[in-house]
Amino acid sequence: MTKNFVLASGNAHKAQEFGELFPKEILNIEAAPNKLDVIEDGKTFRDNALLKAEAYYKKLGVPVLADDSGLVVAALPDELGIHSARFGGDGLTDKDRAFLLLDRMKEEENRAAYFVCVLCFYLNEKEVYFFEGRVEGSIGPLYQGDKGFGYDPVFIPADGEGSLTMAQLPDWKNIHSHRAVACRYAKDFFASK
Repeated sequence: MTKNFVLASGNAHKAQEFGELFPKEILNIEAAPNKLDVIEDGKTFRDNALLKAEAYYKKLGVPVLADDSGLVVAALPDELGIHSARFGGDGLTDKDRAFLLLDRMKEEENRAAYFVCVLCFYLNEKEVYFFEGRVEGSIGPLYQGDKGFGYDPVFIPADGEGSLTMAQLPDWKNIHSHRAVACRYAKDFFASK
């Protein structure tokens, strides 16, 4: 039996992406009718996913899927992570942030990094489930590729294809990205419920 969730985002494109990662007979994901301004002041990805899920659940009264994700860079431990979308301050584009990261890393030997995605499925106050996906890799020396977004053009996955960035590996990303891994865990869980 299909379980229906509203995505804690008014972004129809993002809802469509999640919809493509889940078989319709297991999970159906729809964009929220309106975007809510949720203050993401949690200390972890899990905290922020829960904050979004709770806010949308309280407003809409239906099961909600919320996600929080970002890039964790070993050499810059407190600068990205849950702050990935705000790295460098307001007014920067995704491309600006990626180039700022390359600039900050140019003298750095430790280029280890990983993407993380935490999904929060909020059915009601007593039924809340979390699933996490990660993809290990490193920050490359150049901005390469146009098939991704955010930090994809500077991130080289460890299990990818040599020195290609995530933005050069769209087919690989669809199967192995942090979001795809988290969705697989969720799909397997809800298929058995």
